[in-house]
Amino acid sequence: MNFLRNTLAVLVGLGIAGLTITLGIRVFPQWVTFEAFAPFEHWQKFLESMKNNDAFFGFLLFVSGLGTTIGGVATALIVKYAKVAYAILIGFIMLFIAMLDVIIFPYHPTFYKISIFLTFFPFSWIGGKIVEVIYERNKKRRIADKMNK
Repeated sequence: MNFLRNTLAVLVGLGIAGLTITLGIRVFPQWVTFEAFAPFEHWQKFLESMKNNDAFFGFLLFVSGLGTTIGGVATALIVKYAKVAYAILIGFIMLFIAMLDVIIFPYHPTFYKISIFLTFFPFSWIGGKIVEVIYERNKKRRIADKMNK
């Protein structure tokens, strides 16, 4: 049962991260050069149109970090044990996807290629730590309440 729960947690975390990135890209109308809701269906044409826009890639790093944090929080909330480890797994999977993106599509600037390594793991770790700290605080509060009774 834990296997299904953990698998569901990872899929939910990845879905939330992808949705956050999609919504982040759609925030600026001048970047929307595609018809569909998500830019991923025509990713090559989209990246080619953003090729010389360093501000877009900087914002994409920020939104990817934010999405990975939120996805890590969602994953850590669902799993029962090893909350930080599963949140970091979200960061690893997102890094793997970003690496494939950089390898397959040559339109990324150099700073983006380097910065993806510095973005995904720390942000996913932060997401797992947020949940861990909240759970520890609640645990201490419950112990203190039991002792006061």
